[in-house]
Amino acid sequence: MATWKRDFGSGLVVLVPIIVTLWVLVWLFNFIAGAPLVNQINQELLVDLGFEGISTSAVSAVRVLVTLVVFVTLVFAVGYLMRTALGNVLEDRIDDLINRLPGLRVVYNASKMAAETALGGTEALQTPVKVEVWDGVRMTAFKTGKRTDDGRELLFMPTAPNITTGFVIEVEPEDIQEIDERVEDSLTRLLSAGFGDANNQSGGLHGVPIDVHESDTGRLAGSDADRSNADGRADAGADE
Repeated sequence: MATWKRDFGSGLVVLVPIIVTLWVLVWLFNFIAGAPLVNQINQELLVDLGFEGISTSAVSAVRVLVTLVVFVTLVFAVGYLMRTALGNVLEDRIDDLINRLPGLRVVYNASKMAAETALGGTEALQTPVKVEVWDGVRMTAFKTGKRTDDGRELLFMPTAPNITTGFVIEVEPEDIQEIDERVEDSLTRLLSAGFGDANNQSGGLHGVPIDVHESDTGRLAGSDADRSNADGRADAGADE
């Protein structure tokens, strides 16, 4: 019974991430291929451009390819603009305009902060540390590279296994324990709720199984009872 459960769990650990990744890629492909403006690229247009005998599935691939090329070109163009004084002025104006809108500013600022955190590339944003929240109890947190006005470090302490939620805490620098650990190791431990590590993504599912049956439990209990009775008789004999 325990063997097939372990095999089934090991299979899920391998297949579920692959299936989810493929599903996201397929959904993204269909989403881009079905976008309103991209729909203007059809089979007739490609034939007029000289692509004879192109299939319907190839049209979808061309739509996605064109969208990605345009998006990457736009990203590089905006990035180059941000290096200039005009780009900084435009960014400030856009931020000021969005922050005047009550509902939209929350989404805008949250997505901008997430993009800056993911793509900033600063080491401080990707440094795992340990914080002793209670006596003898340590928790994993990550530096944000920010400080409060009184000099405390701002840390993000994610929850497990859902690391998208957590707590932003203010800690004195001397209370932070630096650790020699990669970000991947810390995230793996959090995502697996403490059961996994970077070298064993299955979270220990391939360990040596220990099967405990009711009959074994009964025999152990009986052995304990026999030892207790023997000890009792020995004590009684000593008293006599």
